[in-house]
Amino acid sequence: MNTCKIPAAVEDTEGDNRWISIHNRFLSETREKDADVVFIGDSIIQALQHCEIWNELFVPLHCLNFGIHRDKIENVLWRVHNGELDNVKPKAIVLHVGTNNHKNKPEDIFEGIMEIISIIKEKQPDAYIVIPTLLPRGQYPNPIREKLSRVNDLLKEKLSLHPQPKVELISIDNGFILPDGTITHHDMYDYLLLTHSGCQKAFKPVYELLLQLLTEGETETDLTPSE
Repeated sequence: MNTCKIPAAVEDTEGDNRWISIHNRFLSETREKDADVVFIGDSIIQALQHCEIWNELFVPLHCLNFGIHRDKIENVLWRVHNGELDNVKPKAIVLHVGTNNHKNKPEDIFEGIMEIISIIKEKQPDAYIVIPTLLPRGQYPNPIREKLSRVNDLLKEKLSLHPQPKVELISIDNGFILPDGTITHHDMYDYLLLTHSGCQKAFKPVYELLLQLLTEGETETDLTPSE
């Protein structure tokens, strides 16, 4: 059984119900704010809103950030099933999740990501879905890095070699591993979460792709047939 494909809420082991409170806040935001872009996923997405690039580049695009620290694929799948994309009409949705599923097999992680893509398509058929590749982690080479790299390979095989309408895979994992195999704390301060410079390196390409996708629709709308 692939647990990545089974929607699951996070168990409240600490007794403060923070996870479900965050989910409910996201639901409120979908009813109160208009968004052209929704970011949804794990701690990589959550931490992005604390980087300089978020205010500089993404806020002007009218973005909502639905990232939750330590979320796994099955948790994001549960959130999507339970309303986080029901009351918004974004032009693009950025999905990044999977690094916390490192105990699962690469094939299971890949299938879980594809399952979320499938549900997003059902709920938001007109939106572009942007899938950034999973980032490497750990200061030195390790089995988790290898597993996440394999997931990226599977995503590239599926989405690059066999493109799906309105689904865009973008590589953001390049340039983090140095020639000696290490990752520097200047890019990932704890060898997982991105620093300000790491955010620039990883998410500037995402911004450029979003800008292209968002303006593409506007250009088509503005065209006037020649008489």
